[in-house]
Amino acid sequence: MRRHDKEIKDEAVIRKILEESGLCRLGFVDNGEAYIVPVNYACEGMTIYFHSAPAGRKIELMKKNNRISFEIEHTAEIITGELPCSWTARYRSVMGRGIISIETDPVLKKQGLDLIMRKYGAEMELNYDENVFSRMIIIKLEIQSLTGKQSGIW
Repeated sequence: MRRHDKEIKDEAVIRKILEESGLCRLGFVDNGEAYIVPVNYACEGMTIYFHSAPAGRKIELMKKNNRISFEIEHTAEIITGELPCSWTARYRSVMGRGIISIETDPVLKKQGLDLIMRKYGAEMELNYDENVFSRMIIIKLEIQSLTGKQSGIW
């Protein structure tokens, strides 16, 4: 990281960003070009879980190369100034790299989906329609590297 003064070194702050943010962006490489897809997710330890249809561009890219990058933005706002070049931003985010795979164990698949549902506010008993559950996949991203960055007063 070029701006070490913006690096988040507090593991508790990084964990808060991972747990409280609403969206994760996954970065793939497709024929030498970047492909980014936003996903709903949940994080437990150093693993990020998200759900998906079993087919599509993301799945095809995953099969070609299971090493991906990701970004999770916690807070962002533009701070305006008197002059155009005096504007700035206030934000917190994490970025990282990891290995992505499809969870095939039905028990672990349900646990991953439960984590996602609870994160977004599900309070009811989580019993899934087997027809729907069998058509979806749970993907796990094992985090290999992670950095946090922030700007503004926190």
